[in-house]
Amino acid sequence: MDSSKNTEESAKNTAESAKETAQSAKETAQSAAKDTAESVKNTAQSAKETAQSAAKDTTESVKQTAQSAKDNVESAAKNTVESAKNAVDNLLGDIIPEQPPIEPVSDAHVLKSRLEWGEPALTILDVRDRNTYNQGHIMGAMPFPVDTLVDRAKSSLDKARDIYVYGDSDEQASQAAQSLKSAGFEHVSQLKGGLAAWKEIGGPTEGIVESQTPAGADDYNVVDRLKDHAEKQQ
Repeated sequence: MDSSKNTEESAKNTAESAKETAQSAKETAQSAAKDTAESVKNTAQSAKETAQSAAKDTTESVKQTAQSAKDNVESAAKNTVESAKNAVDNLLGDIIPEQPPIEPVSDAHVLKSRLEWGEPALTILDVRDRNTYNQGHIMGAMPFPVDTLVDRAKSSLDKARDIYVYGDSDEQASQAAQSLKSAGFEHVSQLKGGLAAWKEIGGPTEGIVESQTPAGADDYNVVDRLKDHAEKQQ
């Protein structure tokens, strides 16, 4: 009987020991799994941060390279345009005679000469009333009646542009020119004699009445003027 009791006690102790061993193994396995998971998580986070940093550096490098390429292209294009402009200016300088500075008062011949050479940097203003302008005016002249002259000029014209002014009389044209100068326009000239003087030298005109006598074929003929000038230079 004592032997049987001892056997039971031994079995009980063995089972208890096995249980403790199993519990210890379980805890060890859980701890190892937890450590492994944490390590994997840390490794993954580190890999993610490394990849993000590399991607950011690559993106920044590509961005800088693209900006540098853009700057180089823009600089090259600007230099090319500037070089072409200088070449054209030099070529035209040898062909087209330089015009003198605009005078406070100009006669019709001066204006006609500039127009025949095809100079774009000038504006002709007709300061008469609109109905009179519509009847007939210098070809290319713009209607700027006296009562709205300065306001319209400020809103639509460059103050450094050459401006020729004519009206019903030289007095009206002179007053209009002075008003523009007082408003800050730097190069203003009164066209002496106005439309009548212009027509006397065969200057081209347009308008309701003037259209009945159309301008000649030679009006503002730049090609013929260039050819004539080239022949005179030989």
